[in-house]
Amino acid sequence: MQFTSLSNSVSSAKWERLGLRRRSGVALPLFSIYSKRSTGIGEISDLRQIIDWCALTGNTILQLLPLNELGYDFSPYNSISTFAIEPMYLCIDKLRKSDLTPFKKEIRELKKKYSISADRVDYSIKKAKLDLLRKIFETADYSSADNFNLFVKDNFHWLKYFALYKVLRKLNNDRNWEQWELNYKYISSLNAERILSEQKNEIFFQYWLQWQLFEQLKTVKRYAKQKNILLMGDIPFLVSRESADVWAYKNYFKLNLSSGAPPDMYLSEGQRWGMPPYNWANIEADNFGYVKHRLKYAENFYDMFRIDHFVGLFRVWTIDVKLPKGYGGQHGKFDPEEEYLWEPHGRRILRVVCDATSMLPCAEDLGTVPDCSDKVLREFGIPGINVMRWTKKENNNFEFLPAEDYRLNSVAVLSTHDSSTFPDWWNNEAGTLDEFSFRKACERIDITGNHYADVVRILFNEKSGSVKKLLWNDSISNVYILLKILNKDFSAAHEIVSMYLSSYSEKKRFAEYIGMKGDLKPASTGFVQKGLNKISSSSSIFSIQLITEYLFLDNKILKTIPACNYRINTPGTIGENNWTIRLPVSIEELMEMKINSLIKKINLKNDRG
Repeated sequence: MQFTSLSNSVSSAKWERLGLRRRSGVALPLFSIYSKRSTGIGEISDLRQIIDWCALTGNTILQLLPLNELGYDFSPYNSISTFAIEPMYLCIDKLRKSDLTPFKKEIRELKKKYSISADRVDYSIKKAKLDLLRKIFETADYSSADNFNLFVKDNFHWLKYFALYKVLRKLNNDRNWEQWELNYKYISSLNAERILSEQKNEIFFQYWLQWQLFEQLKTVKRYAKQKNILLMGDIPFLVSRESADVWAYKNYFKLNLSSGAPPDMYLSEGQRWGMPPYNWANIEADNFGYVKHRLKYAENFYDMFRIDHFVGLFRVWTIDVKLPKGYGGQHGKFDPEEEYLWEPHGRRILRVVCDATSMLPCAEDLGTVPDCSDKVLREFGIPGINVMRWTKKENNNFEFLPAEDYRLNSVAVLSTHDSSTFPDWWNNEAGTLDEFSFRKACERIDITGNHYADVVRILFNEKSGSVKKLLWNDSISNVYILLKILNKDFSAAHEIVSMYLSSYSEKKRFAEYIGMKGDLKPASTGFVQKGLNKISSSSSIFSIQLITEYLFLDNKILKTIPACNYRINTPGTIGENNWTIRLPVSIEELMEMKINSLIKKINLKNDRG
């Protein structure tokens, strides 16, 4: 009876195919894992062992961050194609129709040079690996392979433009397409056919790479099915401005705008991502072919998929590209602007998405969420996401929502790839305020300059964990003390009072919430276990945790390296720590860890499998 709402939803056939039951899973970026056979980075074939680990620990969902070919900042959410897979993830030992005998020495040398020793990914592996793959391609016997020719035929609608883009990028000294010569920037059909012919070898190298990736990923999906593990892909909502998609389908994008996110409780300056928003009118005029083709291709590899930035289907925050980047997402507007258009706009796109694929969509509905979002998700039977640290009672952001009251149609998580890890949040963020938000609230009631500096000095602990976070001084024990220091009455300072009430005793409330009353000490393995057990006990149909959160059950891992080092990405920043984290153990070591039985015990205890 508990799944009636899902079995009667728009996605009922998808649920019937997957099975309506509580499941647990693990989420990870492929670049973070590695085995003894990996060459410098996680490879597609390594996923087979991760699938074995899922089966061992009672997890039945393996969620992957996007595998699309990476852009020039190596962010998986800023890909240069919504179709092409990243060739760096190819396992050379598993190449089809290729004699590797002449290359065994080079393969060994590559593995040795890029041995997995550092705790960060060295992305120079991509060029080195592609150089070797090119040599192998030159000797490969693929032209007579029926499955290669079928792959090219079936995917020519995107493969041709992607290969052309790669060739033209090389001919234009690796510059952004907006800086290319005019006859390449706006290419004619005649010119395109000429280049396809003149650069046939390079074009076919791109075809060959994508075919090899296609074959290896399909093999992983078959293996997962044998092990009763569901694969969840991640389809980036947007695509890089420098992508093959934007170059080939300029009319599908609003190139005068940049997508982003407005200021919110998590990121007070908002975000400016750089990717252009879609021109949905033009996409719809072409019967949504662009969307349908993307989903059909992903269907070859996944049973489910995550809709990144789901709320963007209703409306997306846009910033004029002429505005200085330093403004972040502060000066923008929604597209469409009129709120009454948001729900029908999102419904129309979501209906196309659901009708176009047998995969079950899951929604990342975080940030500034429109009121219509939850209603539409329930009607369509699509799981949203509940992040435990942010999931609080409706109309009461002081108390954590009881686990039994989580949305049934949701994925319950401790953390996301864009947040701090669970232990790092507890140690350095719980009970703090965002400095920017606090300063803006003070400005609105004329607390500025020296007065603001004095208020901050009195209210907050100088030893706060982060430059942009403010930790309340223990002596600010009630609202009356706060108002006295602010020298304001309640009606004037109500916004700051709300901030205080939601954050001052947050650590104490959370400790009680997970069953650690009065224990406010730094995160321990016991704390992590209670957090995992609490999130798994939720009423959400799925509980999917980042692999690092499971690894924090190991005391050596938790204590040896600061938990902040395992953060995957910090939104709004560009740096060497984003998208480079590597796990502290190989997959072979992971398979032998003592924590595996504990993970399985948590899943069994909460009736997940």
